[in-house]
Amino acid sequence: MFTIFSTWTGLLQQFFPVFTAPGAEIFIRLMVGWVLCTARRTITGILPFADPAGAHAHDAYHRFFPDSRWQMARLWQGLALLLVKGLCPTGVLTVALDDTLFHHSGRKMDGAGYWRDAVRSTAQRVVYAWGLNLVVLTMQIQPPWGGEPLGLPINMRLHRKGGDTLIDLAEQMLQEIRGWFPQRSFRVVADGFYACLAGRPMDHTAVISRIKRNAKQFDLPPRRKEKRRGRPRTKGRRLACPEKMAAYVRNWQPVEFRLRSKRVKRLVYTRQVVWYGVSRKPILLVICRDPAGKEKDDFLFTTDVTMNAAEVLECYGDRWDIEDTFKNTKQFLGGQEPQTWIRQGPERAAALSLWLYAM
Repeated sequence: MFTIFSTWTGLLQQFFPVFTAPGAEIFIRLMVGWVLCTARRTITGILPFADPAGAHAHDAYHRFFPDSRWQMARLWQGLALLLVKGLCPTGVLTVALDDTLFHHSGRKMDGAGYWRDAVRSTAQRVVYAWGLNLVVLTMQIQPPWGGEPLGLPINMRLHRKGGDTLIDLAEQMLQEIRGWFPQRSFRVVADGFYACLAGRPMDHTAVISRIKRNAKQFDLPPRRKEKRRGRPRTKGRRLACPEKMAAYVRNWQPVEFRLRSKRVKRLVYTRQVVWYGVSRKPILLVICRDPAGKEKDDFLFTTDVTMNAAEVLECYGDRWDIEDTFKNTKQFLGGQEPQTWIRQGPERAAALSLWLYAM
């Protein structure tokens, strides 16, 4: 068995029940070697750091990703329980949602395809790249030492061509973590692509996202009069789209909030509306304006109409930490480097790189 004991290996040993006895030893050696590796993080590159004495045959490590009998879902669940217990034992859990592309080479890689590369694409030119398209859920944590919030991955799905959509995969992950923490409430922060999650049935889960500038929005339905025939109205009169509404607003309210560890001041206008094309339930529209006029107006919404504007702006501002998570996982943990091509290998290797980042 592995003979070097430390706080790090003690943490890893908590996940031994996920594996068989031989698999647990391979797991802890691979994870230690992955973190210590100073070369390219292929399986062959990790081996000198994971097993310098050659206690196991090299093919045992290569088979760990595609063929071993373990479930990544149980690793995610154990990690989420560990993080919530230690970093967010009470209150509302805020999670961020986004997708990213892990570049790979090799046309026969299972689950890979040509996807839009958000980093290299511009408004005028769309760039496509070959790799794994991952939908990732991170828990947003304000570290006790201050500074910018941390985005710690707690779940992931692989988006495959012809399979479930990104929205479906995101909903599956959210329902899964709801099952892990049935007594907790959630706030899900995502960019405008995932705004339609506001119309999905998710109990005790608020969605915070961007609303389209030209969205068709309506006033709240009027109160139903007594003894009136017919079904109740589900929306009120048509309102101007958010962009046009902002042009006529005069009663802006000043707010101060934390934006990625800095205090900033903005002007806001809030109003409950119905975004009928997405959800028939009221949402809170938040229009944000820079007093100096250096930035364009921002249009956000939340399905939790009890939130105030500062809370919405802080939550959405913290969403950008998920981009730091992707960058750090790729650059410092070599998440795109493991060379495994068949069956569950590529998906598991990508998931474990994100899992290691949260550890």
